[in-house]
Amino acid sequence: MGHSPMRTSDALTRRFAPRLGPPPQLQRRGNLRKALPALTLFASVRLTGVIMASLWAVHIGRHPRRVLGLEWDGRWYWHISRYGYGLIIHSKTGHSVYNDLAFFPLFPGLIRAVNTVLPVGSTNVALLIAWSAALAAAWGVYAVGELLHNRRVGIILVALWALLPHAIILTMAYTESLMSAFAAWSIYAMLSRRWMTAGTLAFLAGLCRPNGIAVAAAVATGAGVHLWQLRRAGEPTVARAWVAAAVAPLGWLGYIGWVGVRTHSLLGYFHVQSLWGSRFDFGHYTAHVFKHLIVGHDTLVVYATAAIVLGFLLLFLFCVLNGLPLPLLTYCGVLIVMAVGGTHFFTSKPRLLLPAFPLLLPLALHLARSRLRTIVVLFTALASVSLFYGTYLLTLSHRAL
Repeated sequence: MGHSPMRTSDALTRRFAPRLGPPPQLQRRGNLRKALPALTLFASVRLTGVIMASLWAVHIGRHPRRVLGLEWDGRWYWHISRYGYGLIIHSKTGHSVYNDLAFFPLFPGLIRAVNTVLPVGSTNVALLIAWSAALAAAWGVYAVGELLHNRRVGIILVALWALLPHAIILTMAYTESLMSAFAAWSIYAMLSRRWMTAGTLAFLAGLCRPNGIAVAAAVATGAGVHLWQLRRAGEPTVARAWVAAAVAPLGWLGYIGWVGVRTHSLLGYFHVQSLWGSRFDFGHYTAHVFKHLIVGHDTLVVYATAAIVLGFLLLFLFCVLNGLPLPLLTYCGVLIVMAVGGTHFFTSKPRLLLPAFPLLLPLALHLARSRLRTIVVLFTALASVSLFYGTYLLTLSHRAL
């Protein structure tokens, strides 16, 4: 292939060196025709996962649509889309208060809007949006991989992302697929200097879910690096980069502010989260769970979760050492800090890390240089683990997703 495993800092400087907009070859990147092999692979893997989970759900007497569309957070999004905000449930133990203000508005808003135009039922619409967003996200993941390296890396990057142990969630009525789509395309736009597009997509990502703020952090970092390079070269700054950095966090801040007004407290959203049992404790809770797993014992899902979290931490360290572009490191770093630093719902942490697809770039680069036989054997093994584990998570595990 003729280049180092990851871009060095000099390459990063060149990528963000001042120029008048992206060159023509970057404008053609992300072409749908070129991405079709990656999208076909992604759709095949995830469709197989849906079929396996559906067949096993039927086998144990559960309805597949309910398993995919109305489990855990899916029920809350369904209720918000039908009745708006206002649902509060007190736990049986009395220690937690579950308030639907914890859920960001874009996904339920889209469900309500699409169901008005296409009245096929809120659950069906939620799944349609999630599946469409998952394909759009896969396309964006491919586009980023191809932009930074080449087409082969882009395809392998999508395959790795599709085969993550928790990737079945991309086909559930959850917000991860929608947020990942906005994130991938915002990062792609940021890397190719389409600043207003990057800022707008980051704005929308911030309306999807709490860790959507990571996209705004990536855009702001990318804009900062670009503006610093312009200043260093003695060239005028680009106003669009400033605007993108300013617009990017407004979706997230807007919802936090709205909840603050509704609860009559500036920190109202974080109070709502704390009543769910979700607080930021700088990783103390996560460390406690790891200690428990070492000295005690727990279920398969908890051990698998610990292994996945450790894997993502190692991938982040590897990306730092190998010079992943700073905006991508910022994006993944914020996702990791929010996932690992939060309390409660330990088994949900791999789901919170699903959008961190740039961390798979070193593996994609290595595999791009490997023999086809090696790739086939590895992906066959990954597919076996991902598909069976995903089916187990949806149909047999009683842990929160």
